Amino acid sequence: MKIILSKHYGMCFGVRDALAATRNAATNGPTTILGELVHNPVVTAQLDRLGVQRGQLRDLESARTPQVVITAHGAADRDRRAWNQEGFRVTDTTCPLVKKAHTALAQLVREGYHPVVVGKRGHIEVLGLTGDFPQSDVILSLDDIAQLDPHPRFGVVSQTTQPTTRVDQLVAGLRTAFPDSEVRYVDTVCQPTKDRQTALRDLCQQVEVVIAVGGANSNNTRQLVLTARGYGVQAHRVGRAEELKPEWFEGVDRVGVTAGTSTLDETVHEVVQALASFETLAPA
Repeated sequence: MKIILSKHYGMCFGVRDALAATRNAATNGPTTILGELVHNPVVTAQLDRLGVQRGQLRDLESARTPQVVITAHGAADRDRRAWNQEGFRVTDTTCPLVKKAHTALAQLVREGYHPVVVGKRGHIEVLGLTGDFPQSDVILSLDDIAQLDPHPRFGVVSQTTQPTTRVDQLVAGLRTAFPDSEVRYVDTVCQPTKDRQTALRDLCQQVEVVIAVGGANSNNTRQLVLTARGYGVQAHRVGRAEELKPEWFEGVDRVGVTAGTSTLDETVHEVVQALASFETLAPA
């Protein structure tokens, strides 16, 4: 069985920087992460061993340490100010590409557009984007668009890890639903996400099964699985090598491996090594 690793996969620079900054903060004193730094149980376990505690971004009483960390998913300015005003030392690990989305949305609002965010309602990144603009609408399907009130101008940004095909579909859907309105879209899907989506398309042309390595609550890992299936390829998500099931590879000649943007390289390599032990299941 041949194992093909995607051209682009795994931890992006924003997550690497956030993890490094959090580890550094933890060595300087007791630290509380305001939510999950990344959606990855392996990373969470590593931080647990450093004694890092967990709190909630919008609950000032949830932190029992003088130092707090805002995650790579970002935060609303009002939340960031609240922690600073309460006297906490704040380490802000917001990904620069998430900050770009915040800046774009704020600019659209200043220019008089009604804010719309393409993303998963309740996701920490989306909560951060909409936190300073409670009038925002969040959409993830054409059905969501049908529930919107009309506005003369819609300004649209996206959660950074959304599939570009979905975002394009929804922007087009907005223009169809509101033909008399101006719809301005600022592309805020991050380049690492785009690179992984493009590389996955190429990978799916070469393999019969795709394994996406990442946490169960990782949105971008889940999107990799759904996208692969959309290309007609069997796809499965695993968080660790031990979650692989030999029956997935019976009669399979070529398997592809990709990973979400919060997945450690070492986890991907462990999965690849485990897959190598399934080679005897390939047809003679």
